Amino acid sequence: MPSSSDVASRGGLRIANVAHRYGDVTALGPVDLDVQPGAFLVLVGASGCGKSTLLRLIAGFEEPTAGEVRVEGASPTPGVTSGVVFQQPRLFPWRTVGGNVDLALKYAKVPRELRPQRRAAILARVGLEGTADRRIWEISGGQQQRVAIARALAAETPLFLLDEPFAALDALTRERLQDDVRQVSAESGRTTVFVTHSADEAAFLGSRIVVLTRRPGTIALDLPSDLPRSGIEADELRRSPEFLRLRNEVSDAVKAAAA
Repeated sequence: MPSSSDVASRGGLRIANVAHRYGDVTALGPVDLDVQPGAFLVLVGASGCGKSTLLRLIAGFEEPTAGEVRVEGASPTPGVTSGVVFQQPRLFPWRTVGGNVDLALKYAKVPRELRPQRRAAILARVGLEGTADRRIWEISGGQQQRVAIARALAAETPLFLLDEPFAALDALTRERLQDDVRQVSAESGRTTVFVTHSADEAAFLGSRIVVLTRRPGTIALDLPSDLPRSGIEADELRRSPEFLRLRNEVSDAVKAAAA
């Protein structure tokens, strides 16, 4: 097992004795995690357990009350160490699909002459070929969330963070986007942290699943997944006995942690 310093030096994520308070309320912690580069970490738990708080600390939007977060050995910097996808797409409605991605490329300091090629490649990666000139109100909710994912991928940050990005979508669209995120994460090689309250989603996506207790959130279960990451159709994986066992184990742990 590599040491914490080895994990950090090779582009991993270290969460060391992290706790966070809002006024008199302790929302999280203490939490200790070392996350290997390229892992798909899913944080799962009941509402209010601190999983979104932990994601914001990883993104650098807030600083922990105690402990430290390190990405590649340094403190996280918003927009530099991670691309973030929220529950709502948060797109700029006055810009086209391509314009939203271009703005992210601009902030990522991609040279202007390289942006059209990079934009086309990113939109193709998330299944949005041919949509660059469309307005945001002309595309579906699922497509808007794909644009948000494309925007988060525009800067080649070491972390890809997603905070319940599919919670507001219908079941079929949610499953399709789960398939896409699983594939995109594997192709990009980035360390991914995904927040959800769904045991089914956690079992399908995660190479590592961490269940948090009720507030203040601490780790109730830290479970690696050996489900195949490629070479199997999504529907086949979801029907497999191995997936069903993992989903049930996570579900039971979430219920017990929330009790």
